[in-house]
Amino acid sequence: MSRRIQAQDADPILITTTEDLAALCDRLRQEPFVTVDTEFMRERTYWPELCVVQLAGAGEVAVIDALAEGIDLAPLGALFADPAVTKVFHAARQDVEICILRFGAPPRPLFDTQVAAMVAGFGDQASYDSLVRALAGAQIDKAHRFSDWAARPLSPAQINYAAADVTHLRRVYTALVERLTEEGRLSWVAEEMAELTDPATYRQDPETAWERLKPRSGNRRFLAAVRAAAAWREREAQRVNIPRQRLVRDETLLEIAATGPATAAELSRARGISKGFADGKTGAGLLAALATARELPESALPEPSRDGRQGPPASPALIALLKVLLAAKAEEHHVAPRLIASADELERLATEAEPQIPALHGWRRQIFGQAALALKGGRLALGVEGRKVKLIQS
Repeated sequence: MSRRIQAQDADPILITTTEDLAALCDRLRQEPFVTVDTEFMRERTYWPELCVVQLAGAGEVAVIDALAEGIDLAPLGALFADPAVTKVFHAARQDVEICILRFGAPPRPLFDTQVAAMVAGFGDQASYDSLVRALAGAQIDKAHRFSDWAARPLSPAQINYAAADVTHLRRVYTALVERLTEEGRLSWVAEEMAELTDPATYRQDPETAWERLKPRSGNRRFLAAVRAAAAWREREAQRVNIPRQRLVRDETLLEIAATGPATAAELSRARGISKGFADGKTGAGLLAALATARELPESALPEPSRDGRQGPPASPALIALLKVLLAAKAEEHHVAPRLIASADELERLATEAEPQIPALHGWRRQIFGQAALALKGGRLALGVEGRKVKLIQS
C-alpha cells in the first residue's frame, strides 16, 4: 500500500469546472479540517471580485479558478457550511466577507491562525510568512504577491504561489492547536471566532459610514452634514461598484460638509470635484443629501460623542498607567497586547466606571480587566522588581 501523500508534498491541481469542484468538495468533506485562502481584486470596485480559491486537504491541494467560464461555486458554499469540517484561514476577515457576499453566510466552524498566533504569544498581527518560518520551517516565495489575479490564463507560477498559501497553513494550524491545547487557550480563540463569523461584523451600513471619518468637531449641524454626505457616498459607491475613495475622497467629503454647498456651481469649487460631477446626477444626489441634512431638527442631529463617554477627558497619566499594566499582563501571559485591549478601550476604562468593552469580559477580564479596575480603584499599584513591572496589591 502506498503511503498517504501529505498536502505539502502534492502538486496543486487547477479546478475550472463545476463537476471537478463538486468532486473535490465531496472528498474534502471527509476531512476534519481544510485550509483555505482566496485571491481577489478590489482596487477598481467597491465589492471584492473573487478570482481564485485555494483549498488543501490531507492528500491534495487545489486552486479553483472562480472566474472560469460556467463554473458554479455552490459546492464550495456547501463545504464552507459543513459543521463537521473546520475551515482554517490566516487573517480571515476579508475572506469571510467574500464568503458572506457569495454564499450568504460565513464559513463555520472557522479557525484563524493569525488570531490564534496572537493568543499564543507571536505578537500583534503575526504575518503568514513569519508563522510559516517559525512553525513549518519553510520560506514563502513573495514574487506573485501583487499579481493581477483577474487576468487569464493563470500561469503555473501563480498556481504554485497560490497553493503554497494553503499547503504550509496545514502545519501552522496543527502546531498552533497543539500549543494552545497544552496552554488551555483554545477556548480563547473560539471566543474570537464568534465575532469573526458574525455577519453583522461585515454589514456595510451607510448610516454609520461617517464614523470612520472621525470628524473632530462638536458642531452637531456639521456632523449631520458629514453623516449625510458619507451615507450618500456609501450608497452610491455600492450602486456603481467603485471604491468610495474613487467616488469622493475623505478630505473632499469633509470639506463639502464644512462648506455646505447648495448649488452645482458651489459644489464644483470643492477640491477634487469636477464640473461634470457637480452638474450631473451624481452631484445632484450629493446636494440633495446635504439639503435634507440642513432641514433636520435639533433633536435629529448626531451627538459629538458616539461611544458613551461623558464628562471631562481622561487623565493622560491614568491612561499611561493602564498601558503599562496592559503591557505587563501581555508579557506575563504571552498574549499580544492589541488582542487584549485597544487604545480606545483603555481610554474608556480611564473615563467610565465599568464600560461595556471586550476587555472586561471573558478571558480578557480574567487576565487584564479585573486588574485594570483594581488599579483604577486604588486597590492595585505598579512597581518595578529587577527589570519587570511588579503588581502590588494594596
